[in-house]
Amino acid sequence: MEHFIFSVKKQPPGRLIVLGFALVILFGTFLLLLPISVRDGVTVSFIDALFTSTSAVCVTGLIAIDVADHFTAFGQAVVAALIQIGGLGVTSIGVGLILAARKRVGIKGRVLVKEAFNVDGFKGMVRLVKSVLIMTLCFELVGMALSFIVFSQDYPLLRALGISAFHSIAAFNNSGFDILGGLRNLIPYQSNVLLNLTTCGLIIFGGLGFLVILDILKKRSFKKLSFHSKVVLTTTAILLLVGTLLLKATEDVSWLGAFFQSVSARTAGFSTYPIGEFTNAGLFTLIILMFIGASPGSTGGGIKTSTFFVLMQEVRSLFTKKHIGAFRRSISVDALSKASIIFLLSLLLVCIGTFLLCILEPEYSFVQILFEEVSAFGTVGLSTGITPDLCEGSKFILIITMFAGRVGMFTLLSIWIDRPAPSARYTEESITIG
Repeated sequence: MEHFIFSVKKQPPGRLIVLGFALVILFGTFLLLLPISVRDGVTVSFIDALFTSTSAVCVTGLIAIDVADHFTAFGQAVVAALIQIGGLGVTSIGVGLILAARKRVGIKGRVLVKEAFNVDGFKGMVRLVKSVLIMTLCFELVGMALSFIVFSQDYPLLRALGISAFHSIAAFNNSGFDILGGLRNLIPYQSNVLLNLTTCGLIIFGGLGFLVILDILKKRSFKKLSFHSKVVLTTTAILLLVGTLLLKATEDVSWLGAFFQSVSARTAGFSTYPIGEFTNAGLFTLIILMFIGASPGSTGGGIKTSTFFVLMQEVRSLFTKKHIGAFRRSISVDALSKASIIFLLSLLLVCIGTFLLCILEPEYSFVQILFEEVSAFGTVGLSTGITPDLCEGSKFILIITMFAGRVGMFTLLSIWIDRPAPSARYTEESITIG
């Protein structure tokens, strides 16, 4: 046992993070299969429990079975807990438990926090985790209170409290789960302004990233914000605006509905309109938004807003012949290289997953299958309605895609890559591009 623990401690941070997520998913699957979790008269297969647990921990929201119709209050609480763990990250939860026990966080724990939040230095790691936990609690309590005003009008007191708490956790952690039943999601509340805006607010702040929110609270001025925060805020605003306009132009939805779906497509997965009834143009708009996703260090997935921003600045640089940069700051070659690798690896993953789904599910259109795969990769949870009817092989492909989308391509690669780069270099020679 001691040898095993020592062996685990010697593993690189990325590998431990991947292992942590995998163990939580398996434990969640076990809990969801317990008789206390499943409603009387229904059955939950292993693959559906695994799919639900993966979707919750990876804060996706894709569902093979309806949470409200298949799971008891205990089972729904398990799903909410898995969403919370997945959104905050296994590392943050672990460090939080250590702090709650009033024990000292070691070097290994600080390294894991650094890796999980993708920050440069080790300074203030414990303080960062404390701030993240407090911030999450505050946002979710406010979201719960505002949601309760709406749900209390349609449900008994205790049921309304449960739905409000679940919804607030799911929204802030950018996971499109609901416990309203009947696979309806938020369609019954498509015209409720308070619930729509509350949900949008939770999704946006959860998708900005904890470091950006802390920077905003500290600086309180756009000019004083860090370069990263400016990039994230600007890109997020542009994507929300463009997404809203395109959805309003292509679909028969209200301005509130277009804005809500534009926000939700950025990895949340809630829907106030039947996505399966959208036109191909509207679905393609959502696919692009889902692929880009949220921001680094947030509860969302996708290639991330900063990756998209860097790639667009490279394109702009090619046309204007100017240095790559923005806000009077230059973008490093390393950042551009990393952004390009993330984009290519993500595109490759989506292409492979889509190809396999096309083979396994020939009865569905290419757009439906591509939408499902990108939704899984971006940990979004939006669906055209085909998820429950997929075969077990297709569900397993989506499970792998969700997992890869949540832990990140670079973190996933660290499972195999654990050696220093070679010191020797070969002679450079030109190659024709384009």
